[in-house]
Amino acid sequence: MAPSNVPAALLLLLLLASSGPLRPTLSGAAPLEPVAVSLLAGAQEKGAVCLDGTPPGYHLQRGSGDGSGSWLVHLEGGGWCSTVKDCSGRRMSVLGSSNFMKPLQFTGHGIFDSDEIYNPDFYNWNKVYVRYCDGASFAGDAEGQAQDGTTVYFRGLRIYEAVIGELMEKGLANATQVLFTGCSAGGLATILHCDDFSARFPQQVSVKCFADAGFFLDVRKDISGERSFWSFYNRVVQLQNVRQVLHKDCLANKDPTECFFPTELIKSIRTPMFILNSAYDSWQIQNVLLPTSSSPEKSWLSCKDNIGNCNSTQIKVLDEIRNTMINDLKVINDKADWGMFIDSCFTHCQTLFRISWSSPTSPRLGNKNIAKVVGDWYFGRSQGVKEIDCEYPCNPTCNSLPPP
Repeated sequence: MAPSNVPAALLLLLLLASSGPLRPTLSGAAPLEPVAVSLLAGAQEKGAVCLDGTPPGYHLQRGSGDGSGSWLVHLEGGGWCSTVKDCSGRRMSVLGSSNFMKPLQFTGHGIFDSDEIYNPDFYNWNKVYVRYCDGASFAGDAEGQAQDGTTVYFRGLRIYEAVIGELMEKGLANATQVLFTGCSAGGLATILHCDDFSARFPQQVSVKCFADAGFFLDVRKDISGERSFWSFYNRVVQLQNVRQVLHKDCLANKDPTECFFPTELIKSIRTPMFILNSAYDSWQIQNVLLPTSSSPEKSWLSCKDNIGNCNSTQIKVLDEIRNTMINDLKVINDKADWGMFIDSCFTHCQTLFRISWSSPTSPRLGNKNIAKVVGDWYFGRSQGVKEIDCEYPCNPTCNSLPPP
């Protein structure tokens, strides 16, 4: 039973969006003003529906002042589902049904913050947070049948197209500058759709893409020697039919699953892009290198929970993951209008939290936090904005981040 001295409205706010990265904030000067869910109009007719057939949703907060003509469009993350059974299970959560979507609190959440102190470049922009309810990075177009006979809809591509179309009607088409972003599975979606999104605007509009924690590696083997993550990705690609969003030049020479990895995707992207990622990405270490299926020994279990518990031998293995990422990103060095911020913090998704985006204790490279580097890149205040951290544990500014 709730304490009687806590107002009912505050308790409601505490419960909002409990499964998403944006959650209520109880500190800071800005008031708590949750942003309502907008459900896509005509979703069923367009076939643009969540896994359970409900219309997808998004949260739109209008900009103000000199930011009223600028737009930030963010694609939510939340992993993937690779079997009809797993995808069917997601229908009973916010990751598969808009029935569970509630208003979200933008205040205090990194790049969505309306406080100029903590988000100086984007605080007064129009901001859109597109909810993720398809399980394949807004990329699939298929359907399946659950054990109970009901239909499971894999319509991520249609959701992306329909939501962007509706946003264009709500003012996005008149934008003077746009930043297309995403985190985790949404970061991958940003990479997948970057050029398509950019092509929807006149050439004079500044459109750039920004992928946070979306650079998933094609790690050949997990700790047990199995290629478990590639196999998982392959099931997603096949089940949800994501071929339509993959680059044709890649498909002409490689397996579709290989073309679903950012390493291949970034080779063909023409739109300016910024890659933000940890070289010791906590999600990838926990789920790609050390998945539960690999049955890691006890010492590895402690290591995967907190990189500070890893011994020197284990750190060397993690350094190999870092080196793979750095090598895969070398292609960006030839793209003058691209940028990157690759730190050595044990974390995943850094744009949506004030502590990592822009605060006195945020991770820094070249004495700049993420917000500063991204802003310098977007607005052209610095040339060659490509920052790569040294190996763990060299960066003391990582220590302020809470465990993932």
